[in-house]
Amino acid sequence: MENPQGPLSKSHTEDYRDIRRRQHQHADIVIVGAGIAGCAAAVAFGKQGRSVILLEKSLKEPDRIVGELLQPGGVNALEKLGLRDCLEDIDAIPCYGYLVSYHREPVHIPYPANLIEDSSSSKPPEGRTFHHGRFIAKLRAAARSAPNVTVIESTVNDIVKDSYSNQVLGVQCTTAGKPDCYFGAITLITDGYNSKFRKAYLPHTPQVRSRFWGLEMIDAELPMPNHGHVFLSDAPPILVYQIGTHETRILVDVPENCASASLKNGGIMNHMTTVALPNLPECVRPSFKKALEAGKLRSMPNSFLPPATQKTPGLIMLGDAMNMRHPLTGGGMTVAFNDVLILSQLLSPENVPNLESTEDVLKQMQRFHWERKSSTSVINILAMALYALFAADDSLLVALQNGCFRYFQRGGKCISEPCGLLAGLIRRPWVLVSHFFAVAFYGVWCRILDSPVWKIPYVILIESVLIIWKAALVIGPYLVAEMRQ
Repeated sequence: MENPQGPLSKSHTEDYRDIRRRQHQHADIVIVGAGIAGCAAAVAFGKQGRSVILLEKSLKEPDRIVGELLQPGGVNALEKLGLRDCLEDIDAIPCYGYLVSYHREPVHIPYPANLIEDSSSSKPPEGRTFHHGRFIAKLRAAARSAPNVTVIESTVNDIVKDSYSNQVLGVQCTTAGKPDCYFGAITLITDGYNSKFRKAYLPHTPQVRSRFWGLEMIDAELPMPNHGHVFLSDAPPILVYQIGTHETRILVDVPENCASASLKNGGIMNHMTTVALPNLPECVRPSFKKALEAGKLRSMPNSFLPPATQKTPGLIMLGDAMNMRHPLTGGGMTVAFNDVLILSQLLSPENVPNLESTEDVLKQMQRFHWERKSSTSVINILAMALYALFAADDSLLVALQNGCFRYFQRGGKCISEPCGLLAGLIRRPWVLVSHFFAVAFYGVWCRILDSPVWKIPYVILIESVLIIWKAALVIGPYLVAEMRQ
C-alpha cells in the first residue's frame, strides 16, 4: 500500500521553504539579477531542490540592442538546462550561419553539421535570433514556475558581510520603497555588464574597445535570410541579423576616438550617413535610411573582461558581471548558459550537500574556473581576435584581414572548423590557435601573390615576419588572460 506520508512530507517541506524565503527572507542561494544567467541559474538550482531567491530591480520586459543572437552551442546548453521552450512563441528566427561580405565580395559560412553534442538529430545546427526582452520574459516565467524559486522585484544596494570572517551573508535591498535584506548560503551576482559589485570582488576591470550603435530596421531585405551578416570594408564592421518576422537589427561598430563620429565632424549621424550607409548592400539601404530617420539610435559598450578565480567566501559572480568579450561573434549568451550548466553540476547536492560548507564551495569554484575553459576560452579569444582583424586599422592587420577572408574562400575545414568554434560547438582552443596562425601564413601568401615581382623578396624576408608577429600580438594577450589564475 502506498505510504500517504510521502507526498504530504514533500508538500510540507516545499511549504516550509517557501515560508522561509518569503517571511524569513532566507534561502540556499540568493541571486542578484534576473537576466540570462540569473534566470537560468535559478531554474537549474531550484530543480536540484535548492531554495532560491531571485532578485531583480525591474521585472518589466527589458529593451536592449544586444543579447539577441544565440549560437547553436547556446541552444544546446539551453536544452540541457530544460529551457529550450523559452525559444518558442517569441517570434524567434532560425539562424544557420553567416554571410561575410569583404569589400562587397561575399562568402557563405554555414554552421557545420554533426557537431551538436549528445544529439541524435540529423538536422544541421541551428542558432536563434530574437527580441532580447521577449526571451528574458520567457526565462523569468520559467524561473517563477520552477520549484523552490521565489522571484522578487527589489533593488539590491549592498552586500552583507560578516565583519570578522569576511563571509558574504546576503544583500541589502530596497523593496517597494522600504529597506530590506535577503540572506543565503551563497549570494550569486549576475547583474550584467554594468555590475555595481564587480570592482570590490574581482581583480579586473572591463576594457572598452568600441561601441555598437544599433537600429531596428523594418522589413529589411537581406542578401541571405536566416543568416547573420557581417559587412567588412575599410570602415569598422557592421553586423546585421533578423530578430523577428518584420524586424532586423543592425549594429554599427564605432571604435573609441573614431574621427568620422567626432562632434566636430557631425557626431554619430555623420558616421552613419557617410561611412555605414555606403558600405551596406543596396537592398539594405532603404530600410536603414528609414530607421535613421526614425531616430531611435542606441548604443552599448563593447568590452573585454577576462575571467578570474573567485575566492570570496559566500559570493559567486557570473555572466557579464564576471567575464565579457566583444559581442561581434554573439557568444555572450552561449557562455552564460554553459557557465550555469557547469556551475550547477559542480554545486549539485551530490557534490556539495551543504552550501554552508564554505571550504567545499570554494574548492568547487576553483574547479569551475578551469572546467569552463573548454567552453568559454575559445569563444572569448575568438571574439577579441576576430574583432581585431575585422576592425583592422593598420597595414599588417589589413593583411591579416584579407588573409582571413581568403582563407574562408578555400572552403572545407577552413570554413567548417572556424564556424564550429564561433558557434560554440568546437571547444578545443588548439583548433582556434592553429587556424588563426594558418590565417596569418595564408595572409603572407596572399601578399606574395598580390605583390609585384620586384617586391616579393621584401614581402618574404620582412613583411612575412611582421605579419606573423602581428598575429601573435593580436591573439597572445587573450591566450595569456585565459590561462591566468
